[in-house]
Amino acid sequence: MRLVLPAVPACALAAAVFLCSAQTAIPPSYGQPATPRIVLYVQSALQQGDLAQAAALVGQYRRLNGDTPEALEALSWLARGQLAAGHLQEAENEAAEIERSATAALATRSLDREPHLPIALGAAYEVEAEILNAEHKKSEAVQLIENQMHRWRGTSLVVRLQKDLNLLTLEGKPMPPLRETQWIGAKPAPLAGLHGKVLLLFFWAHWCADCKADAPIIAKLAQEFGSKGLAVVMPTRLYGYTAEEEHAPPSVEMPFVEKVFLHYYAAIPNSGVPLDSGNFDRFGVSTTPTIVLVDRHGIVRLYHPGAMEEKPLRSAIEHLLITR
Repeated sequence: MRLVLPAVPACALAAAVFLCSAQTAIPPSYGQPATPRIVLYVQSALQQGDLAQAAALVGQYRRLNGDTPEALEALSWLARGQLAAGHLQEAENEAAEIERSATAALATRSLDREPHLPIALGAAYEVEAEILNAEHKKSEAVQLIENQMHRWRGTSLVVRLQKDLNLLTLEGKPMPPLRETQWIGAKPAPLAGLHGKVLLLFFWAHWCADCKADAPIIAKLAQEFGSKGLAVVMPTRLYGYTAEEEHAPPSVEMPFVEKVFLHYYAAIPNSGVPLDSGNFDRFGVSTTPTIVLVDRHGIVRLYHPGAMEEKPLRSAIEHLLITR
């Protein structure tokens, strides 16, 4: 398993803050909760392959601060690092610790009072499901996720758990419905008219720096393979804010999203941009970007939450284009 970590800017570590000083007319990212300092440090250690340092950082922070939501989020990254390294027992132990501490905290508070506890708890369930799957217990992994989806319905965890369920089950299945009742920019071509093409879905958010970084890759592949049967659809949604306004109504956010699209994504040719939060729910898009590849018969062949490098994405597209 390959652990996908967000890049940790050098300026964030040097200054021990989340945002760097350089800004553009449209900042690459904004509006999302600041990543706790301890999480940045743990992510940096994991990027360097230093599990021991990551574990030491988490241990020291917990001794000094207790099992705060920030501490549990850092522990969840350590658990994912252990899982990626094949240390299943350590990862399972850390996931269980997160569950115990979260259960204690939730006796006196709601899950979504702040963002870090839901992130940690969702990661714990994900780690537990991935361990079961690695042990060839896929049906048990699916049952675990479905049970937690029922338990946490009405909270932010549901879309995260839908992502986990999709990771286990979506590839090889028909593509979930994709609504196109609203859109950004030109009206998208009807999906029915794309039958027989390979479909690349690129789920993005207007605040997402990783999405903007992946845009040139998507543009390059769309330009190269569009004439060979590749179609690109770029679903997005509204979040209730812009770079300038913390609480923005749709009448303000919609034109801002279109501005972001024109600034970062207009080079992607012939791409429709349906706008609907339900699309994100059905596809489990708690991580942006999320990349989905669908074959000529409407079957999902790749489900990839997170940024993706050009080489593996190119290879997957080429394989589907030559497969009838």
